[in-house]
Amino acid sequence: MCLLQWASIHSNSYSIYKLFFQIAKHTITMEGLRPIRVSKEDSEDGQPLSPMARMFHQPHSNVYIIIILGFKTSINPLAFKATLRHSLLKHPRFSSLKVVDEENGGEMRWVRTEVNLDNHVRVPKLDPCMESPDNFVEDYASNLSTTIISKSMPLWDVHLLNVQTSEAQSTCIIRVHHSLGDGISLMSLLLSCTRKASDAEALPSIPTIKRSNTSNNSGGFSQFLLKLWCLALLYWNTIVDIVMSLGTIFFLEDTKTPLKATLPLGTPRKRLVHKTISLDDVKLVKNAMGATINDVMVAITQVGLSSYINRKFGDNKKDNQGAKGNASNNLPNNIRLRAALFVNLRSSAGIQAFDDMTRRDSKARWGNHIGYVLFPFTMAIRDDLLDHVREAKLTGDRKKATFEAKFNYCMARFFPKWFTNKMSSFPSRTTLWFSNTPGPAEEISYFGHPVSFIALSVYGQPNALMIHVVSYEKKMKIILSADENVISDPHQLCDDLQNSLELIKNAVIARKREDPQLYKHH
Repeated sequence: MCLLQWASIHSNSYSIYKLFFQIAKHTITMEGLRPIRVSKEDSEDGQPLSPMARMFHQPHSNVYIIIILGFKTSINPLAFKATLRHSLLKHPRFSSLKVVDEENGGEMRWVRTEVNLDNHVRVPKLDPCMESPDNFVEDYASNLSTTIISKSMPLWDVHLLNVQTSEAQSTCIIRVHHSLGDGISLMSLLLSCTRKASDAEALPSIPTIKRSNTSNNSGGFSQFLLKLWCLALLYWNTIVDIVMSLGTIFFLEDTKTPLKATLPLGTPRKRLVHKTISLDDVKLVKNAMGATINDVMVAITQVGLSSYINRKFGDNKKDNQGAKGNASNNLPNNIRLRAALFVNLRSSAGIQAFDDMTRRDSKARWGNHIGYVLFPFTMAIRDDLLDHVREAKLTGDRKKATFEAKFNYCMARFFPKWFTNKMSSFPSRTTLWFSNTPGPAEEISYFGHPVSFIALSVYGQPNALMIHVVSYEKKMKIILSADENVISDPHQLCDDLQNSLELIKNAVIARKREDPQLYKHH
């Protein structure tokens, strides 16, 4: 949401920071969870955290990003650790502490420090003959969601699990506090550490997203009227969306469903589960319907959530009435179910080269340069599943014609204290977070380890559900971060999302058979 402004750390001030942190160690408790306190003199050259980075440190929104990498070979921990010093640590945020400036109203700042990799890389000793390695790795990642990283060191760590699962020979879990950067920033950094599997010396191709260019000066008076109408529509949509956003912050709440949580959540464990679907199947639907990949994934989510909630309401009806309810449709009318859908606000769309993001004059700056829009999801059991795709496309097109995401970004930037306080309760009024991050389109290796899958999610968010979508090669990962106190069967929900693609794809194929010319223009 807010651009995280990086500042250079002057070489002549490094010795001051080093001396400061030798003294500051005495202020850390045995558990290492107490934040370091720093005076104004010590932190004068430290870069302040952006408003969005500060929001990710709030009590009900202490958010961490989890990156799960499956490898086709076993991990060499010594070689892996050696390469981290020349990759992750090349970015200053991975060698900086978050400190609190007591003499400046408790302002949070980044201050450089020495990094001891032994504190950041965990290699547990595992039984290679364990009964269920898939469950072990899932439990390991989920158990991380109950912990935080000590503020006495930079806010990231790496867990190397040398155990074979159904999808990988070994697994690497990278945990990064969200204040260090958003998904676009971290994917950019991740790709800078990888090479093409087909060429050990070549960086992978950067996935690109084309943004439409409407700056066409031709067309005469009719084109001028069209642009005027589009401009008026843009501002009208923005006004409506801002009113809805402010209404949600203060009072407008989603319908109570089996997916919705209420504050206070405490510190519930998030169950992290994921399923793989075919990217070619997603593109088949996309091309047939003239939509985007994001439109198709939203439609898949609508169908999957509708199926899940319908089953839950049906079970409740059966329990209350002692008999089966209507097996086809148990959904209440007019369910309000919305997602905070995150939007990349950089002028350069998609993933950028890491070196480009770290340049001071870059238009694709590193940080949390994201906004969000309130995206309504339609909960309905429909005979024609393609209506979900059409509706997702219409809503997506409308959300592209609004400044809602930029408004929320500006609120965080210019009114950080008010915005942060109000945003602490905002997510509980919506049902879920939703995000889509493009990954490499070709097979890659990470520090010499061929990658079999990439899964990306978060924990610490103050709602019961986060749905994240990541593409890799010809695969698409759907990853859920689900509050076990609210959603007791996240695997079933993940299955519903996976099955919904199959149902929509079959509907497209059947429609093409009925009328081969219907989708020819797409």
